[in-house]
Amino acid sequence: MRAESHTARIGICIRALVVWLVIIVAEILHGILRAVALVPMVGEFQSNQIGVFTGSLIILVIAWLSVRWIGASRRSDLIIVGSLWLVLTLAFELLIGRLVMNLSWHRLLADYNVLAGGLMPLGLLALLFAPMIASKARSNPQEDR
Repeated sequence: MRAESHTARIGICIRALVVWLVIIVAEILHGILRAVALVPMVGEFQSNQIGVFTGSLIILVIAWLSVRWIGASRRSDLIIVGSLWLVLTLAFELLIGRLVMNLSWHRLLADYNVLAGGLMPLGLLALLFAPMIASKARSNPQEDR
């Protein structure tokens, strides 16, 4: 039983990784659209703040569409999926920001400073809990009785 559980969890993580790639592509396209359409109107900082909410919505929709395919139904598996997405996203953001865009640590971390108006921690919370929220939204209320 334990080997089957381990194999199932590996399958869940592989499918979660595939969905994360979809999330990252969607978020890159979202960022490009914000840069072109929103930044000229409201500035970069406000665009980033708005982007946290619109990006969270995109992530929730992708999670809702994919949560059944991922195969995670237990709360612990859903938290593992969200945690995997969170760690991969943070690594991606920081590595691309530093290595590709050559941004300073100060600039990279500015969006994470809630006291200065950075809202990225809210987006990360949405990312972490998106699989659980999506699973709950997809569940049949009749099954809860």
